Amino acid sequence: MRARASTSQLVGFRLAGHGLAAPLGSDRLLDAAARCGVQNSPPGGAILSLHARTGSLTRDAFTAAIADERTLLQTWSMRGAPYVFPASDAARFTTGVLPPTEAAARRFLPGVVPALDALGLTVAEATDLVEAEIADVLAGRALDIHDLGTEIAPRIARRLATAQRAQWNEEGPHAPGQSVGEAVVHFLVRILCLRGVVWIAPREENRARFELATAVGGGRESAADPHRARAELLRGYFRAFGPATRASFAAWVGVGAGDAVAWWDLVADELAAVDTPAGEAWLLASDLPALAAAERPGSGHGPLMLPPGDPYLRVWDRDTIVAPEHQRRVWRTVGGPGVVLAAGEVVGTWRPRKRGAKLTVDVEPFTRLAASVRAEIAEAVDRIGPLRGATTTETRFAED
Repeated sequence: MRARASTSQLVGFRLAGHGLAAPLGSDRLLDAAARCGVQNSPPGGAILSLHARTGSLTRDAFTAAIADERTLLQTWSMRGAPYVFPASDAARFTTGVLPPTEAAARRFLPGVVPALDALGLTVAEATDLVEAEIADVLAGRALDIHDLGTEIAPRIARRLATAQRAQWNEEGPHAPGQSVGEAVVHFLVRILCLRGVVWIAPREENRARFELATAVGGGRESAADPHRARAELLRGYFRAFGPATRASFAAWVGVGAGDAVAWWDLVADELAAVDTPAGEAWLLASDLPALAAAERPGSGHGPLMLPPGDPYLRVWDRDTIVAPEHQRRVWRTVGGPGVVLAAGEVVGTWRPRKRGAKLTVDVEPFTRLAASVRAEIAEAVDRIGPLRGATTTETRFAED
């Protein structure tokens, strides 16, 4: 008999898959980050997402994992966004994401395509040019993206034909004073992250900087088996976001639905069809029992403050977690809020504002909340205050 899943089962299964059904504990920080990676945009989002999953993460522990122990890595990954994940899972979130064809690479980085077409270069050719220079430029140091472009673009210009060089050195459309070549370098560093050539170094003076992967004991992840890495990426996606579709996976990675065949075919014989309220979707057959037993958490599931960009918000069937009439308040093109998750349900949005050592959080509930829930949300805000460097917090509700 064909499997079916209710909304309650979908929510319960996905919360468990994301590590949000119950606190995992501070000793399972790497497990929390490994589920599907944790996006770190806007900056500071990753620590909030991991705190929501572990229930007890501190700022010092997160900084140590990123900067000292290097058990957590940060690099551009899905959709070219910055992600945090365990160092032991580097192949899955780099090689596993790397677009396998030129056409897929162009869809992954659409912003660079006009410049490359004008230059007569493919994404692969241009990326090879950047890679040929970046080891010398980053030897023994870390640079931000602006400095990388400034230093690498002139080196590449010397390798180009006369007509290409003129185009390369022209001012581009992306930023005043920025050449086409510098912009191309900025875009293609994302591909070098997926090739395992560079990673994002620990932040310094609030700037994101890049370093060679070999500087911290890493290596070129393209040496990993790409088929295995892509298969593991897709399996992890199903465990967190399933049941899902090929198109939803493609959107999560940042490629076209047709491109996703390179991942999908690797695990096709492991999948089972599931009827969901949003239509036919797919899940690892081995996870069907867990889906059948899943249910939405009860009232004992305390409020969690999920930041904008939290992985849980990247569901493909948004009606599952947010009613249609509230979706425009959650998913915005620019400047989206975080959400409050209580008893497994998204009950409102939140926005922080920090002045000095005080963090003020404005909460906009979808419906009027019980006094007990409001008190629990205020306690949750108190817990995230130290993660934002605050010593005092204030929670304000829009309904007041």
